[in-house]
Amino acid sequence: MKVAILAGGLGSRLAEETEAKPKPMVEIGGRPILWHIMMHYSTYGFKDFSIALGYKAEVIKKYMVDYCSLNSNLTVNLKSGEIETHGGYRPDWMIDLVDTGLKTQTGGRIKRLAPYVGNETFMLTWGDGVSDVNLDDLLAFHRSHGKLATLTAVRPPARFGHLQLEDDQITEFSEKPQIGEGWINGAFFVLEPEIFDYIDGDMTHWEKEPLERLARDGQLMAYKHNSFWQCMDTIREKKLLESLWESGKAPWKIWEDQQNASLTNGAQRLHRNSHDTHAASSRT
Repeated sequence: MKVAILAGGLGSRLAEETEAKPKPMVEIGGRPILWHIMMHYSTYGFKDFSIALGYKAEVIKKYMVDYCSLNSNLTVNLKSGEIETHGGYRPDWMIDLVDTGLKTQTGGRIKRLAPYVGNETFMLTWGDGVSDVNLDDLLAFHRSHGKLATLTAVRPPARFGHLQLEDDQITEFSEKPQIGEGWINGAFFVLEPEIFDYIDGDMTHWEKEPLERLARDGQLMAYKHNSFWQCMDTIREKKLLESLWESGKAPWKIWEDQQNASLTNGAQRLHRNSHDTHAASSRT
């Protein structure tokens, strides 16, 4: 199953960080938040990604292209130009990196991913929020109700898309109310390909007309998530996520630290190989 991730916005409220990089590349614990999100999906076996790029797309492209060399030990032959990688954690991910336009809105970015997603159920989230949502349970919920769209409803302070719920069906969707508290749009969607028909074009905001129409048509359901969820819209929120990571108790880190283990093992193998080569030379 494809996982679509929107990673093309300007991130203007994180200007201190996003002047030189897109928001999904802002780091938590030395890794882009985009990596944290992909690790979450990968842990549940969802490893086929389509990423919608826009602002500073080249930064994300370069990171993905250089990923193996950046996360491995290297032997570089300057004379021949050959590079060998040793060890390192190499996730078995397939990634479409799709330029969806600098000014394209969220709905337009989603629609531009349609050729990559295909005519199948797919997942969708934003490239700036982490959670410990159980993706297997989310998918099972989506398949149980037979509607076109499921979003993950969460309950932090209400400043995102407010939801009116009746028995898990969304009857009203309104974006960013100024007052009140309740369930809000936490992304982590599961969607059927028919949702593309609800998106007119590049200037469509997914959070407005498409979700409003899906709600009116009775095609939008909420998976209620009562555990951890946090977006990263501001420096304060970045610092919060960073402090959680540094504490060793980041709620969204549901995977084993495979990367560090692989790097350590790779270094140990290199040391052993070097030692064996030196010993062989001494014997001769």
